[in-house]
Amino acid sequence: MRRPVIGAAACLLAGAAFALETGYDWPLPDWMPPPPVPADNPMSAEKVELGRHLFYDARLSRDGTVACVSCHVQDMAFTDGRAVAVGINGSTGAKNAPGLANVGYLPVLTWANPHMDSLEFQALIPMFGENPDEMGSVGQEDAIFAALTADPFYANAFPAAFPERPAPDLYTVTRALAAFQRSMISVSSPYDRFKRMGEKDALSDAAKRGEQLFFDHKFECYHCHSGVHFTDTIQTALMLEGEVGYHNTGLYADYPAAAPGLIEITGRSQDAGRFRTPSLRNVAVTAPYMHDGSIPDLRGVIEHYASAGRADHPMKDGMIQGFKASEAEIADLIAFLESLTDEEFLSDPRLSDPWPEGHPASVTRQMP
Repeated sequence: MRRPVIGAAACLLAGAAFALETGYDWPLPDWMPPPPVPADNPMSAEKVELGRHLFYDARLSRDGTVACVSCHVQDMAFTDGRAVAVGINGSTGAKNAPGLANVGYLPVLTWANPHMDSLEFQALIPMFGENPDEMGSVGQEDAIFAALTADPFYANAFPAAFPERPAPDLYTVTRALAAFQRSMISVSSPYDRFKRMGEKDALSDAAKRGEQLFFDHKFECYHCHSGVHFTDTIQTALMLEGEVGYHNTGLYADYPAAAPGLIEITGRSQDAGRFRTPSLRNVAVTAPYMHDGSIPDLRGVIEHYASAGRADHPMKDGMIQGFKASEAEIADLIAFLESLTDEEFLSDPRLSDPWPEGHPASVTRQMP
């Protein structure tokens, strides 16, 4: 179905206005401000394209088997379909790989670390972190940068993106990766077209009923999954400070030591079992759910909240009181959540793997 001309025109005008202000043509409609961008890493098309190649480059890992895409796959909204992330040599973490749609709008980037507030810094963790061991690149910096330097694409791409610092190093690699991730904009779901672009037939009747249920006090979904991003964790370029929501959703009576929640960082008892609220954009393609991937499908998530969680915990969020939902209501809620899937985002060639099959950068991903 063709979109209204007014929606496309507004998008172009908004993108042009942001380009004048930032030097980068954001693919944004007029109702979505751009994400914040650090002063030391301004956006550019060259930097984003460099970051795209690095995101899909397995040579950033110790043995050339793992790339960022290994845990963040485009057609899964940059999740991986596994309960918990899997790294080099089959090593597993304790948490589900979060999606990257609109990740530039998140003032904190992991499930439960308030200090992880920069995409530039966060890029170092999968490469060099050892608990868990994801890409296993500790001590391999020289070999990695030598491989990148020898690649014909990078020989031109690094100087184009960083003319003042043309060689691959941690500074340029992490900033290019961050710029690419900020370009992961998802704003074209059926619900966006229905709610903000005037396409009244973009949603099914079931999804429209589900919308009413989602924003109803009976279910209380919108209290944590609020606003245009469907999360209470948000920062745009127009906000001086970000807003962050952490919640204990009653998954466990005693949270395991491997993933205890925000308490691991703060040491405060009230933070036990509290994790950052994920966005619900593209939620239908990001199963399994929760920080540990312990709920396999959307029906299971709704049933979890309907029963007020599956375990009592002293720090369980007070909003989780439980509710009764009919089969018809559950089906309508799921239809609404499915309407948040942005098919354009899931197949956007600007975000896809740029490397030809068989290239040394390529990684063959083993599905769960």
